[in-house]
Amino acid sequence: MNAALSKVPQVTLGFWIIKILATTLGETGGDALSMSANLGYLLSTAIFMTAFAAAVAMQIAAKAFNPALYWLTIIASTTVGTTMADFADRSLGIGYPGGSLLLVVLLALAFLAWRRSTGTLDVGSVFTPRSECFYWFTIMLSQTLGTALGDWTADSMQLGYTGAALVFGGLLLLVLLAYWWTKIPHTALFWAAFVLTRPLGAVVGDYLDKPVAQGGLAFSRYTATAVLLAAIVALVALLPQRAAHRTH
Repeated sequence: MNAALSKVPQVTLGFWIIKILATTLGETGGDALSMSANLGYLLSTAIFMTAFAAAVAMQIAAKAFNPALYWLTIIASTTVGTTMADFADRSLGIGYPGGSLLLVVLLALAFLAWRRSTGTLDVGSVFTPRSECFYWFTIMLSQTLGTALGDWTADSMQLGYTGAALVFGGLLLLVLLAYWWTKIPHTALFWAAFVLTRPLGAVVGDYLDKPVAQGGLAFSRYTATAVLLAAIVALVALLPQRAAHRTH
């Protein structure tokens, strides 16, 4: 492995496009298994968690950044995030506010533990098994939180899917403006954007597959998932994917 490179990609416009598509796929794919296939949230979470754990293990074992493996792991994190959030919000009965609050606390604790253990949250530091474990655990929590936030905004706050998409899209725009015009650390802005892309993808995914009576387009979850997956595969193959430079 090149000693100057980490095992995660450089953050480019292409990265964010693929990330949003992956989070949208996580919503449609998670719902396809738990709802359309009637496996339920608990069994679906067990299946997706197994896939996520296997992908993380392969990612850690890899000697260098592998674009296909990286995005496979991201997709696995988004699908398990969807079913975990739905299980907490609905099956455990704590609701969207309770689920969101619980996940905010867990994510904050994960960031704190990662920072104390390695001294940085910069993605350029992700090249050791310890930093990779923190990285992927934090990502899984952020994906789960994003699902809960998306559902809370669209349903409980009654903004609908398009209204919620505008809210999270607007927040992402503010992060972009802060990147250009403020001195807020770029690492903090990266993670803010990373977290916010998940609820954006969640509400877009719901908009695609929910019934028309509920404000959606009523597309098949299987079809939407297949189309999104094909788009991600094409972008990963066509867009330049370089490893981020190490920062530590």
